[in-house]
Amino acid sequence: MGRDSVDASADAALAAMGYKSELPRNLSMMSILGLSFAIMAVPFGLSTTLYITLTDGQSVTIIWGWVLVSLISLSIAASLAEICAVYPTAGGVYYWSAMLSTRKYAPIASWVTGWLTLVGNWTVTTSINFSGAQLILSAITLWREDFVPNQYQTVLMYWAVMLVCFSVNAFGSKYLDLINKICIYWTAASVLIILVTLLTMADHRRSGAFVFGHYDASASGWPTGWAFFVGLLQAAYTLTGYGMVAAMCEEVQRPHREVPKAMVLSVAAAGITGVIYLIPILFVLPDIATLLNVKNGQPIGLLFKTVTGSAGGGFGLLFLILGILFFAGVGALTAASRCTYAFARDRAIPGSRLWSRVSHTLDIPLWGLILSTVVDCLLGLIYFGSSAAFNSFTGVATICLSTSYGIPILVSLMRGRKLVRDSTFSLGKFGFVINALTIAWIALAVVLFCMPVSLPVDATDMNYASVVFAGFATISIVWYFIRGRSGFSGPPVEKDMSPEDVDVGVVSGHPPPADLESKAAAAAAGGAAEKGSPQSKTESSI
Repeated sequence: MGRDSVDASADAALAAMGYKSELPRNLSMMSILGLSFAIMAVPFGLSTTLYITLTDGQSVTIIWGWVLVSLISLSIAASLAEICAVYPTAGGVYYWSAMLSTRKYAPIASWVTGWLTLVGNWTVTTSINFSGAQLILSAITLWREDFVPNQYQTVLMYWAVMLVCFSVNAFGSKYLDLINKICIYWTAASVLIILVTLLTMADHRRSGAFVFGHYDASASGWPTGWAFFVGLLQAAYTLTGYGMVAAMCEEVQRPHREVPKAMVLSVAAAGITGVIYLIPILFVLPDIATLLNVKNGQPIGLLFKTVTGSAGGGFGLLFLILGILFFAGVGALTAASRCTYAFARDRAIPGSRLWSRVSHTLDIPLWGLILSTVVDCLLGLIYFGSSAAFNSFTGVATICLSTSYGIPILVSLMRGRKLVRDSTFSLGKFGFVINALTIAWIALAVVLFCMPVSLPVDATDMNYASVVFAGFATISIVWYFIRGRSGFSGPPVEKDMSPEDVDVGVVSGHPPPADLESKAAAAAAGGAAEKGSPQSKTESSI
């Protein structure tokens, strides 16, 4: 089957789901795998949140917390992949919630899920780039140990990182496929280099008993057992990006097969990468109290400097992590912009007509990218009110994304999993148990990740995840009553879906009914004609 016929069948399936194809399908499965891997950015995510687990349990929380959350995340990714194989569209989880619900509840299910995933995409991008800005500034302390960046320096550096990510997405979109693939090799090489360097240059090594069995939560202020669960934020935050790549479905060949595979493989690869990265760090871990006293909150640079014995050596290893920051920041903003575009396309965001425009000059949803960038830059201002703003970003990102993943899984479970029974990525007889366990974990995670890393707390180091979450929830509710209640019907749902209605050609892998096939082909052909017409291009271009 040629490229054009693949495009046509994928576009026909999209048309059958009620949407016109506007974005070029130029991304491969490896590219989506790289994008998901980039957003999770395992060495970077684990490095920037290391202070959490050093406070809440140390070795046991770091290693076994990572293994536990990796297995849970693999279950969630598999549950989402099963649904994605049936409904491969940029709407992702909010579209799935609507399709899996009855027609009566589809609008409210998609509205709630959509806002959760939108806020989750925005805040995970903020947390990645904000912690990246802190990490860049922490490099200065390798030579000037008394340097403590002030709030203005941190926010300005954050905005600079956001500007780089925006520029790459806006003007280098044709290179995103290559960038995502390079990410896989850069990350693998970085982990290997760091592993070899740390183990060969360390003057002092911890014992195996320390690496795999040491537990000390005395610095947390939490009860001993509870501290372990609070410390799971490090792993849960790092392993959140896999569901975001569903927003790229409309830019992938054979999305019903390639995107689900990329979701699951990226989590499996991330889990293995994390273990390989963490074990050497624990074997060479310097004095923990010294690491926790780093004033910029980012101890990884000091760890590298201490182990290598020089500021230059420490920066060399830190540079590898900063390279991963580039891929993570660009990838997260890519996914956020597509999520914004898809949700605006269904008129769920104030100013939807503008944010849903596609620039056919750049072949990207440019205004969705602009809105995502501006919102993220404004979120950075929270740092002026709280030095623990990063805790808020990581917490609310993890809560929103986890909850948005959980809603379509819960709806599918409540309807007996009938609508995914013919998925090309079926979980089979284990599906019910896997789905139920993921819902239980997500319910616990919502409570866990509103907790501060340590006690006692004051106004400056409180975890404001719940406040940020409540702020966006208020915007969502107000807008629902202003516009959503009367003007939002959710994704196109013509009737209550039954298992027989799911068989839409390439979406599920089964031959489509004749009327649906002709409708999809006509819609796709019409979309292609409109897409190529001068009038359409003028209206959609920026």
